Amino acid sequence: MSIHSKTPTRKLTNVLVTGGAGFIGSAFVRAAVGEHWFPGKVVVLDALTYAGNFENIADFADALTFIHGDICDADMVEKTISTHQIDTVVHFAAESHVDRSILGPMVFTRTNVLGTHTLLEMSRRLGVRLFLHISTDEVYGSLGEEGSFTELSPLNPTSPYAASKAAADLMVLAYARTYGFPAIVTRCSNNYGPYQFPEKLIPLMIIHALRGMELPVYGDGMNIRDWIHTRDHVGALRCILSSGREGEIYNIGGGNQRRNIDIVRAILRYLGKPESLVRFVSDRPGHDRRYAVDSAKLASELGWRPVVPFEEGLRETIEWYVRNEPWWRRVMDGEYQEYYTRQYLKR
Repeated sequence: MSIHSKTPTRKLTNVLVTGGAGFIGSAFVRAAVGEHWFPGKVVVLDALTYAGNFENIADFADALTFIHGDICDADMVEKTISTHQIDTVVHFAAESHVDRSILGPMVFTRTNVLGTHTLLEMSRRLGVRLFLHISTDEVYGSLGEEGSFTELSPLNPTSPYAASKAAADLMVLAYARTYGFPAIVTRCSNNYGPYQFPEKLIPLMIIHALRGMELPVYGDGMNIRDWIHTRDHVGALRCILSSGREGEIYNIGGGNQRRNIDIVRAILRYLGKPESLVRFVSDRPGHDRRYAVDSAKLASELGWRPVVPFEEGLRETIEWYVRNEPWWRRVMDGEYQEYYTRQYLKR
């Protein structure tokens, strides 16, 4: 767990985790349930679209309530919050892949903006005590060669995905300032770790390397991202839930800036695969060159620091995908959706 030196000040009981079957959401659910963060209920709401996978939380099914639903469905959201006496909403649910947002942006506006607004309004009406909105550093746009984004950096999103998240952030902050609604926004750098859907850089490269396939790398591969393991991200969120100030933004960064091509080469070296598998492809439209976030506010206010070294975390992640080939084959073949949903609903 990431370092948390402050004494928790906020007592929370029943939590609704939207998108809790996705990559980061499921990491949060596994930690929250496994470590008994909440004395009441953990309710997971997920539409189980392509990147939501019930298998990610199946080991904890007996200790949580799962609802298959859409965050844009106001009646369903209202019933969920009311029935389960939800006092805390942790909002991960989002369309999140930049490439998909370029090809089909409307679903990103619907889910990320309208869905967030629906959750906010129902939460406000029903007296939710804390709304934690999980966002991304991509709302800030691209950096030059120096510096890092702070919470005061201007928003400059360059993809439909980033624009939809920026719009959702602003709505959350507007509710905090207009209605005095107890909301907090977090903006995190690139996550990696187990259970990540294989369209993202690290799992995609691992799986292609394991299959002996070409590894497609955008442009010259020199784009830089700041990477954080999901364990550290989840640890930061726990700190913020306990003691974060309402109405604030907190950046969460791993302090691990790496060029994409260097990560790809590290994966190939670990798996004993040749660099000849790398294939440079046409760059993504509007591809941001560099991201880096400054987490000084989170460190000074709540005492949080990331603790997973990137090399160790990457090695663990590669080994997880090697051990869990049946998982990623089911994910890539689309077989898990119907099977795991059916198994759960039979319970």
